[in-house]
Amino acid sequence: MNLYQELQWRGLVAEASEGLAEVLDRESVTGYIGFDPSAASLHVGSLLPIMLLARMQRFGHTPIAVVGGGTGMIGDPSGKTQERQLLSAEQVEANLQGIRSQLERFLDFDAAGNAAKIVNNADWLGTVSFLEFLRGVGKFFTVNYMLAKESVKRRLEQEDGLSYTEFSYLLLQAYDFLVLHDREGCTLQMGGSDQWGNITAGIELIRKLRQSPAHGLVCPLVTTSSGVKFGKTEAGAVWLDAELTSPYELYQFWLNTDDRDAVRYLRYFTWLDGEEIDALAAELEADPAARPAQRRLAEEVTRAVHGESELERAEKASRVLFGEAIEGLGSGELLAIFHEVPASEVARGRFAGDGFALAALLAETGLASSKSEARRAIEGGGIYLNNRRVRDARRAVTLDDAIDGSLIVLRKGKRSYHLVRIQGAGAR
Repeated sequence: MNLYQELQWRGLVAEASEGLAEVLDRESVTGYIGFDPSAASLHVGSLLPIMLLARMQRFGHTPIAVVGGGTGMIGDPSGKTQERQLLSAEQVEANLQGIRSQLERFLDFDAAGNAAKIVNNADWLGTVSFLEFLRGVGKFFTVNYMLAKESVKRRLEQEDGLSYTEFSYLLLQAYDFLVLHDREGCTLQMGGSDQWGNITAGIELIRKLRQSPAHGLVCPLVTTSSGVKFGKTEAGAVWLDAELTSPYELYQFWLNTDDRDAVRYLRYFTWLDGEEIDALAAELEADPAARPAQRRLAEEVTRAVHGESELERAEKASRVLFGEAIEGLGSGELLAIFHEVPASEVARGRFAGDGFALAALLAETGLASSKSEARRAIEGGGIYLNNRRVRDARRAVTLDDAIDGSLIVLRKGKRSYHLVRIQGAGAR
């Protein structure tokens, strides 16, 4: 199986230029994908192009990640309904550093013969003069050709229209392909299906200026079966940076994948082969409640993004919801786990000295209707403090019970949780 066949069975070929399958079968090529530096972190929507580059490399081809320090200061109109805020050179440079570290988890920059590369298109776009660009690139594209591109037509139909700045983006991306062709021998550009117009413009520019063949391949834009844009949640984007989206939250994002999407995402976002994925699909059909495909998906992606140790912590955090001991997890992780659980704020001083009677705390937080009911629940074995069963109805909660001096987890029965946040001096 060659790279093209691999991408085909995974459902990752939406469109491809004529002859590409044969080229990939008979020779090693250099190909690139561009990444938007509008934030200091990539998000889960970036995982598909990242995996495209990684699959290229595994099949012996040379991947280049182009971080758009130049085009990122303009903004690609593809798939957008309005012009976005332009970034300063300083903002772009800061974002580049964060993106590079994330790409390094997937691409081998020291591989013998086909080491991956990261380049910044500001290195060439920032040095070409306007007149030079118009003479060397602009004269090869008619306005009619540019207006026919789907990304341009859609924006022209919007009330705000399309700025000249954004209209120029197609030419800049075509020029990127030309520069990489000349400098790196790059003959393939890949991306999402909304990039097809920009990619074919680059192919045309290389053909006209260098009389040389170049190719393009785009994968489908990922959406959920319910039609929601992939990677978007009520809380916003799901980031690859652990400071923005914790490993636990990333794990949960994949674990909560709809049954209709799970098998497709296994093909898109993991290295599992067809036999393994078919087996998981059969397990999912036989026992959907066990979520075998989603669990494997969450494991594979979390491991790839954050490593084995963070995967283990994320899995432990997930099990805490079902009653596993809390030891080893900090207050930040617990707040992420229980972010939708009812919570109360209690002054630190109430836990000082002999502490706050557990029965009284249960009644105050609403886990019990009264102190007497709370005592009966404790004696009946139905109350847990930090996921440890309490049977002593006289038990008091002290600051020694607080996780990181700031958080106490109460539980009634199997799944009725309540968080107590300790307020005041000393809480962290």
